[in-house]
Amino acid sequence: MKALVGCEYSAAVRDALRARGLDAWSCDLLPTEGDPRWHLQMCVREAIRSRPWDLIILHLECTKVAVSGNRHYGKGKARHQERIDAIEWSVETVRQALMSARCVAVENPASVLFPVLRDRLNATVQYVQPWQHGHPEMKKTGFATWDLPALVETENVFDEMMTLPRRERERIHFMSPGPDRWKERSRTYRGLAEAIAEQWGGHILETHNQFGPDQLDLFAA
Repeated sequence: MKALVGCEYSAAVRDALRARGLDAWSCDLLPTEGDPRWHLQMCVREAIRSRPWDLIILHLECTKVAVSGNRHYGKGKARHQERIDAIEWSVETVRQALMSARCVAVENPASVLFPVLRDRLNATVQYVQPWQHGHPEMKKTGFATWDLPALVETENVFDEMMTLPRRERERIHFMSPGPDRWKERSRTYRGLAEAIAEQWGGHILETHNQFGPDQLDLFAA
């Protein structure tokens, strides 16, 4: 079963899916920090079209659509058209993913993109936190999904997290400015990557076993 993790240079989710038994590939304009044998260094749309996929997870660029950017990209602001263009590009990319794979997820922080995906592409949206998956930190992360179950928390460490100083439990928020800040802020936590692999990867493998070859061909068409 083939999985594409789009806009991922770290290989965190890709490698977790591969460990679960899927033929998973990452894709980014940047080279991967992991094994390059399973990395497609190209535009994500090109990667989507490159072959049939069973699962596509998209870590779409969030700068212009994140709620935190409203002061620059909100309605009435000088750069609002950039947000509109980013939304349209994202929606079209998701549309292409839905034509290629039967299960799709889009990851973003709190984002104006999620209501659009709900309204225009009938997405289901949920939010998760690192402390639900073994990391005593706060970083609200959203997923818009199609034909995937909601992620269930695997290791709740909220109480432990709340004993830490605020700068530790909100490490991402207090991260110092620098050229690599965006890369560090975008990394997927190991616990969350493993939850994705176990739950969504497991869903893909279980669904595969429920369908015969002729039915699976319909999904790949």
